[in-house]
Amino acid sequence: MYKRKLPPAKILKEEPPLVPISQQRILVLTGTLGDGHNQAAGAIAEAAARQYPDAVVRVVDFMQWTHPKTHSVGRFFYMQGVKGLPSLYGYLYRATRDENRLSGMFKQMRTFRSGRMMELLEEFRPSVVVSTFPPAAAAMSRLKTAGLTSVATVTVMTDYARHSYWLHPGTDRYIVGSESIQRSLTELGIPAGAVSVTGMPVRFSFGRAYDRLELRRKHGLSPTLPVVLVMGGGDGLIGRRLLTLLDSAEDMPPAQYVFVCGRNEKLRRQLEKRLEAMGGPHRILVTGFIDYVHELMAAADVMVTKPGGLTVSEALSQELPMILFKPIPGQEQENSAYLTRLGAAVEARSKSDLMRRLRQVIAEDALRARLRKNASLNKPEHGADRAVHAIIRMLGQSAEGADAAALRLAAAHA
Repeated sequence: MYKRKLPPAKILKEEPPLVPISQQRILVLTGTLGDGHNQAAGAIAEAAARQYPDAVVRVVDFMQWTHPKTHSVGRFFYMQGVKGLPSLYGYLYRATRDENRLSGMFKQMRTFRSGRMMELLEEFRPSVVVSTFPPAAAAMSRLKTAGLTSVATVTVMTDYARHSYWLHPGTDRYIVGSESIQRSLTELGIPAGAVSVTGMPVRFSFGRAYDRLELRRKHGLSPTLPVVLVMGGGDGLIGRRLLTLLDSAEDMPPAQYVFVCGRNEKLRRQLEKRLEAMGGPHRILVTGFIDYVHELMAAADVMVTKPGGLTVSEALSQELPMILFKPIPGQEQENSAYLTRLGAAVEARSKSDLMRRLRQVIAEDALRARLRKNASLNKPEHGADRAVHAIIRMLGQSAEGADAAALRLAAAHA
């Protein structure tokens, strides 16, 4: 197998000293390929600050840190590939799902600058490195297996799917969102004690109970018309197609639609321009990237979305019925399969299927109630808090183990 050697880098000879659990230094590595990694990282940081106010937490964009001049270019080509060549993306995803020659080759391809990573570790001197982004987990694995650091490492898997790109030697703990993922990891030989099922780490605001009518008044929504929230993740990958369908769907029940375009400003402008020429019985609002998605989810009756792991977990937290539209081959399809098995979502595989499903969910109170109930039974309650607790508990066990080893050594020389 083709292997690349790591370039010379300074080895951290002095590991961080054992410190009280409440004063740990937590480095969270995220990435900007999709918004879910950032959301998970933010939820972990928020929960750590809330539970352990004396701890020092730092969130770093792995791509930006290791490739400060080219990370935006890489992100652009990734998004274009996912949108323009989903079948190729799906093929590569399936081909590398398990450990094999191809997945091994990809893992051996070093896509980070080891010197930059060592600079970060030397500068921050973390007690633990938590990765919510697969390439970051891979980078920490390469550094540990090369003997350049022995810092504790945790990987937070942000999908309801197992894939080889999450799994790397030297990882001390995996944080996963479901028991099915835990079982699949243990079947691969990962010790059960190294896998913590915490539920997906979502921000505290998504787990709260809200007054739906009050939120509708706050955001200018009718208290009587059904609310359909249309999400495409932080990059707004849904919108134009659904708006076109609504323009020609005369038999749809009257409803109000909120399109969240995320950072896709081009899409937002296109939708607003098209709205100017639209009529019909529907009330439609368009917004860009916002920090109150949790309130819109709490106010909505149903959400149309791509099944990103964090987006659907946030919806589960708010017990919001979901229509999952044309999942991209790969983790989106696996997330969709998981949600539909739970009975918390329905999948629409075509434009006509989307309109049929939407009409059905809007019109049938019993269907919405069933979807909400199943979501409530499977929501990731306190997922971020539980993830942080698992990380801190792991550090405490490591500290106890180090103390015990020191006592044994002292006794042997007594």
